[in-house]
Amino acid sequence: MTRRRFLTAVAGSTIANGLVTSNRSAKAFAYEPYPRDDELTTVVTSCAHNCGSRHVLVAHKKGDVIVRLSTDNGQYQGSPWGTDTEELPQLRACLRGRSYRMRVYSAERLLYPMLRVGERGEGKFKRISWDAALDFIAEKMLYLKWEYGDTALLDQSYAGASWGVLHKSDQISGLLGRFLGMFGCRTSSWSVPSYQGTVFSSQVTFGSIDDGNEDDTFAHSKLIIMWGWNPAYTFHGGNTFYYMRLAKQRGCQFVVVDPQYTDSAASYNAWWIPIKPNTDAAMLAAMAYYIFINNIQDQDFINKFTQGMDAGTMPFWARKRENFKDYILGQSDGQPKSPEWAEPICGVSAENIKKLAHLYATTKPAALKASWAPGRNAYGEQYNRMAAALQAMTGNIGVLGGCSEGVGKGWHPEAVAYPYDEYSNIWKQSIKSDRWAHCVLNYPQVKREEIGLWPQSDTDGQIPNIKGIFWQGSNWFNQLPNINKAIQAINKLELVVCMDATITPSGLWADLLLPIATHFERHDVALPWYKGHYYIHRPKVIEPLGESKTDLQVLTELAYRLGFGKKYNPKATRDYFHNNDAVDEAYLQEWWENKVMSRQQVEMTWAEFKQQGIYKFKLSRPQIAFQDNVEQGQPWPTSSGKIEIFSTYLAQIHDWSRTAYGYEIPAIPKWIEPWEWLNDDKTIQYPFHLITPHPRWRTHSIFHNIALLRETYEQEVTLNADDAKKLGIKTGDIVELWNARGRVIAPAYVTERCMPRVAVLHEGAWMDLDKIGVDRSGNPDFLTLDEPSPAGAFAYNTVLINIKKTDLSHRPGWDRLATARSHIFRRDSSS
Repeated sequence: MTRRRFLTAVAGSTIANGLVTSNRSAKAFAYEPYPRDDELTTVVTSCAHNCGSRHVLVAHKKGDVIVRLSTDNGQYQGSPWGTDTEELPQLRACLRGRSYRMRVYSAERLLYPMLRVGERGEGKFKRISWDAALDFIAEKMLYLKWEYGDTALLDQSYAGASWGVLHKSDQISGLLGRFLGMFGCRTSSWSVPSYQGTVFSSQVTFGSIDDGNEDDTFAHSKLIIMWGWNPAYTFHGGNTFYYMRLAKQRGCQFVVVDPQYTDSAASYNAWWIPIKPNTDAAMLAAMAYYIFINNIQDQDFINKFTQGMDAGTMPFWARKRENFKDYILGQSDGQPKSPEWAEPICGVSAENIKKLAHLYATTKPAALKASWAPGRNAYGEQYNRMAAALQAMTGNIGVLGGCSEGVGKGWHPEAVAYPYDEYSNIWKQSIKSDRWAHCVLNYPQVKREEIGLWPQSDTDGQIPNIKGIFWQGSNWFNQLPNINKAIQAINKLELVVCMDATITPSGLWADLLLPIATHFERHDVALPWYKGHYYIHRPKVIEPLGESKTDLQVLTELAYRLGFGKKYNPKATRDYFHNNDAVDEAYLQEWWENKVMSRQQVEMTWAEFKQQGIYKFKLSRPQIAFQDNVEQGQPWPTSSGKIEIFSTYLAQIHDWSRTAYGYEIPAIPKWIEPWEWLNDDKTIQYPFHLITPHPRWRTHSIFHNIALLRETYEQEVTLNADDAKKLGIKTGDIVELWNARGRVIAPAYVTERCMPRVAVLHEGAWMDLDKIGVDRSGNPDFLTLDEPSPAGAFAYNTVLINIKKTDLSHRPGWDRLATARSHIFRRDSSS
């Protein structure tokens, strides 16, 4: 700065004692006006998404603007400020929830109905009125149903709007599914991307997905095996870390079985056992072999509570069929599943397999937490079924400190306020979620097993003729496998509607963008996510921004235009689109009084609940899955009334082509070689196995656009230091990952915390395609495969790739230095 510019800049100021001072008095804040706490209104609400919990957010607002967010401090559960105990832990939100204000007011916030005016994916839209948008959709729906039949519209609602008691986005019985079902034109999407193989395993093994303990039971474990589970990133209950810390303080041992050394492994000083991806079932089988050979199984538990664990527990009608023990010992197929057999398969030494098996079988109680990630692979259901067999053979089911978790559902809320019962889940056909593109591209020359066609009584075998998609709270175009295939398919559709609060990558491929209110802008009650025993009142904190409406408002108005508005929303009139507050309140109050107070013996009135903000259930005993089955002899909800290691259902299927799975699934858990893995000949061309875990700073793709979170982490591919050295790659280098399905660009992070020949690229990055079809954002779903997997598992972690340095630039969606400085402070392990 020159002397003249300096004097010009300080004109009007005074210079005293060599210091430049302003004529104005100093202020304590960086800018004025800045509201102080006593000027703000405090409103208790919650998070909204399926990140592993839904916990307290406290909105501090000035007028109709949220100024900041805080979280639980103990007082919102009716306790003194600061209360945080084992019996009453605070329901504290994580970094994602605490950033939610930035999502509400983000640059990507969708504020008005928009109509596409460019090519799909080009991102060119014009603003239109709600009347024009809804007229367009209603007319197109009628045309598609008339022209192509009652399977023409595909329901792809999911968790972007997430679960509330009233405002519910869900592919099974949510608002959109009910709407399309009542319209009489709906192809449903079955199978949950996160854990469908696990759902199948729990259903055929236990007869239920309610196989989870509440997380406070972890505090009583003597051994916790985190198999593919990184609760520092993806907890399954909001106080998971609190209780696991208690377990550690009480002497619990921790083991992590994972291709990478996770933050959870570091936190608990865990024994890390790196394992080749997709080989978990083989290692579990070898552990079972060691336990059987050394006769350290809990034979009393096996005899009382299992079917098919050994010859003595086989049903009489299947005495000559293969049982689990005979398979493990090699008596039925000639191949013992010994630790020596498993070592070259999974890359874990036989000695370590024996050591872990002995530790698990002889430590009581022990929790084998078989998480979902290893099940997101080809034949992923076999991993979870094998883990369930070990949980049973060691007697760690139904006991405090043990674990039977596959899916892991714990305490049950009374979840529904809206009258979903009538037409709640009507569909004309249902296909596996990630096979829609294959169906569209190949119709009508499609076999039912190729798309996971669910059996139907009256239209069984009919291939759906899909011509339109509704995305409600769903960024699935960005999230399902094999995105390049989906891009080909979407250009064959005639209607694509995206209902969301944010302009997402999926939205860029839509015909209509409908602005949906966030959970801060509508009245609801939050439910815990799989675990946790509480309700959180979720009032309307602010008025909806722009012209946003709730999903229920939009679908009610569409239903009126299509002739069934009153049936769809019985408490509402046509004015509901413009004034929904009283109706929503009526639904919620009726739910609270008729279901919560009546069925769950809650004495707190609706008015008291609204004032307090949180109702926390005090359970009479720890919530332990199947405790009554073990202690009181209650039967399991399976055909045999027992834990079915040998599945009655699977054993009695004769025509697999007429099932949704299409391909045979063995009646007992088995190791089945995946279609891509590190022992495959394909590694000559693609030598690295890519895994795609959930990131800490996003919930799938939600929050990807939040600058504050991108300052803490950035999308990068993690590589082993030895592999990186051979490739000439250092931390911060931009690399290309590719296979036959696609190409993506990401910066490299080099470390010893990842096993050789494995690469780690977190799922959920917002796609950013260049002109030659390369994704510059590092979205791994350009590399994943949408191949049908038996039992419905999504093969997000069955991916072989190659890696090289590239001159192409990484485009993370934000300026890298301004909002993602984390790479500056990362240590380069390759140096």
